[in-house]
This record gives sequence, C-alpha cells and structure tokens, in this order.
Amino acid sequence: FSVAAVVAALPAVILAEQRTSKHWELTGEGADIAERGSHEARVFGAIPKDGLLQTELMKLPSGRVGFSKAMSSKWIRMDKGHEGGPRVFRMVETIEDVVRQKLLLVRQGKSAELEEKDKNELKKRKLLTEVTVKSYWITKGGSFSTSITKQETELTAEMISSGSWRDKKFKLYNFDALGMALDCGHLHPLMKVRTQFRQIFLEMGFTEMPTNNFIESSFWNFDSLFQPQQHPARDQHDTFFLSDPALAHEFPQDYLEKVKKVHTEGGYGSQGYKYDWKLEEARKNVLRTHTTAVSARMLYRLAQQEEFTPVKYFSIDRVFRNETLDATHLAEFHQIEGVVADYGLTLGDLMGVLHQFFTKLGITKLRFKPAYNPYTEPSMEVFSFHEGLKKWVEVGNSGIFRPEMLLPMGLPEGVTVIAWGLSLERPTMIKYGINNIRELVGHKVNLQMVYDSPLCRLDS
Repeated sequence: FSVAAVVAALPAVILAEQRTSKHWELTGEGADIAERGSHEARVFGAIPKDGLLQTELMKLPSGRVGFSKAMSSKWIRMDKGHEGGPRVFRMVETIEDVVRQKLLLVRQGKSAELEEKDKNELKKRKLLTEVTVKSYWITKGGSFSTSITKQETELTAEMISSGSWRDKKFKLYNFDALGMALDCGHLHPLMKVRTQFRQIFLEMGFTEMPTNNFIESSFWNFDSLFQPQQHPARDQHDTFFLSDPALAHEFPQDYLEKVKKVHTEGGYGSQGYKYDWKLEEARKNVLRTHTTAVSARMLYRLAQQEEFTPVKYFSIDRVFRNETLDATHLAEFHQIEGVVADYGLTLGDLMGVLHQFFTKLGITKLRFKPAYNPYTEPSMEVFSFHEGLKKWVEVGNSGIFRPEMLLPMGLPEGVTVIAWGLSLERPTMIKYGINNIRELVGHKVNLQMVYDSPLCRLDS
C-alpha cells in the first residue's frame, strides 16, 4: 500500500505531511566520466605529439563526441593538407578537465558549489540528472490508538433488536460517492465522425456506393480517370502493387479501346497524351489509391443506362498509399468520396456543396486553392484551420471531371460531374484536437482516449 492510501484510510488516527526534496545525481555516463575523464580529455590524451589521422581518432570510443568538444575548447586543431587524410594535432601542452571536476563535486555531495548554468549544461549533456524525493512526516492524530477497532459498515436487524448498535462504531457513509461504472462498449472517434459524415451525405440526398474491393486494376484506378501511365503516382514509391494476383483480365472491351484512344490520340476536344498506351500497365493490380476508382465504375454503369438520370453518390472506405509516416500522413487511411452528375453544374456548385457539407460537420473555416489533377479541370484543394496545430491543414481535393474521362464512358455531352475526395482522419483530428494522426490510428493509440471520448457531441 502507498503512504497516501494508508493516510486516507486512517484520517483521524495518523496525520501525514508530505515533504519534497531535490538533489543532483550522476547518470551512468556521468559516473564513467568522473572515474576516467571527459570525452574531450580522453581524445586529447590519445593524440601523440606528431598528431593522429582523423579517421583513426574517430574509431576511439570517445572519438566523435570528444573531437567536437575538444575542437570547440581549442585544445586541438585539424590540418587537412596531410597525405593520407586530415590529421589532428594538439594546440596546447596541458588541459584542465573542468567537466570531470564538476562531476566529482556532485559525487561528493557538493553540487551546491556549482552554478545553475553549469548544472544545466551537464544535464543537457545527459551527465547529470535532478532527482526529486517525496517523503511523509507522520504524527499521531486525534483518534490515535494502539488497538484497532473494526468499524461496522452495515446496520443489521439483530443490532437493532438487541441494542448492540449503541456500542459499535460505524464507518461514515459517503452519500456523494458515485456507483461503479458499468462496463460497456466504446466507439472510436474515427467511427463516430464516419457515422456523422455518412448521416450528412444521406441528409443531402446521396446514395452510398459499394466499396468492398480494396484491390483494383490499374485500368480502373488510373487509366479510366485519364491518368497517364507514366504519371509519378503510378510509381512503386507511391502505390502498392500486388504480386499475387499480379494482373487483372476482365475489362469492358469497347470502353477499354476508347480509353486507349483518348490517351494515345486524343478526342472529345483533347489532344491526349501522345504516348504508346500499354495494356500490360493497365492490367496491373494495385491496392486502390483512392475511392475515385469506385466512382469511375459507378459512372460507367450510369452511362450504360438507356436514359441518363442525375445522381449523387458517396463512399467512405479505406485506401492505400506508399506514404512516409508523419504527424498527418499514414500508409492506410479512409477517403470520403462525393460525386454529383447532372446537366449544367459549375465550380460554384462544387464550392457550395463543400461549404454546406463541412458546416453540417461543424467546420466553418475553409479555404480553396487551385490545383492540378489529371482527371479534373478545374481542380481545387480544400483546407481547414486546425485549432490544435494552429495552421491550415489540407483536408481534401476536388474538381470537375474532364470530358476525356466522362465521354468515353458514354455519358451525354452536356452532363457535368463534380467530385471531391476528403480525408476522414484529418477532420477527426481537427474535431477532437488531436495533433498527431498516430495517436488516432495504429499501435500507438491510447485506448483510454477511446474510453474517455464523449458519447455524443452537441457542438454542430
């Protein structure tokens, strides 16, 4: 049991005063230097009068740290004009190992003789550490006794009938104490925001797209979106390619030929990319890099209808990119996709839908920045202000699908499709004040954060 727990259990029997004291101690490296000398002193002692090659000096255990410290103290110098490489020479005859002397004072219990700047410098070099010791000063309380009387916790019928309750001591009841919290399930903040996104889409009249195929062919993931086969996004540094099954085999042949033609020769008012389009590249299977591949499939299916009808589609599911992990990027994350197809849609309609969408989510600080995408023109990046990071963070990409993508599918010429892809993780970080995405998803997640997050939020 801890002292604090004992004192809390015996409030009137004993009294305890907590006292705190601090002192300085040597770290393991500091103790070693106190015995054998500082790294810079060891380096100085290892250099003979005729000097030593820098490469040989760096092989010493204290070489790297000691070299820089000795150079800054002007104990040694380096001459680069020697045969065989730079050579290090002594600049002084003798040295005073001040670092060791200071550490010896600490070991002897005389740390008070050191100035604060000296202690902080040694602490910065991880040679010294400040230790805090907490202790309790115990004294007798008003009800102190050497005999222990067990306090009753329950008044029984027998005590009342016999009158024995008069001679017994009862433990005080805490009527303000809360009952034991019931075990229950907890929703992860990411799933709460996902549900909220989905509800917003449904309220706005959108239909959810099927997204159960994590594996896509390069044709649907890239080629159908008018993304050239030499685009950097199709490189292994950005995309995860599959080895088994490595290739896809089934494609709508007429549509595939139209996609090949618009890439190589152009059409529909475009000159294309003018390169040798290869079926082998289109057949390569990948972990989908965006749910826009799903949108392409749905728009192609829409184009096969006898009569075009306006649609509003959405999807929320996982995508995969070969990203370097940092505070705002993961290799696997969720993408929110929205697509509206109708006659006469403009960029203003797209911005209006995004403003309405984010306002429903409770995010009102939005900015739009012109961007380039192979399959949308014009294109815009969407930014939201992150109160935790105190900066504008990109939360999505958007634009109007190009005719080179839509017309080969068979959609009527007057149909415009506006679309946007948003991250699920970044809006969740903004909403819950999380500064590092690895605290939201992955093996470093603190489960207590999931337990403590509110069941519902009333701020939107």
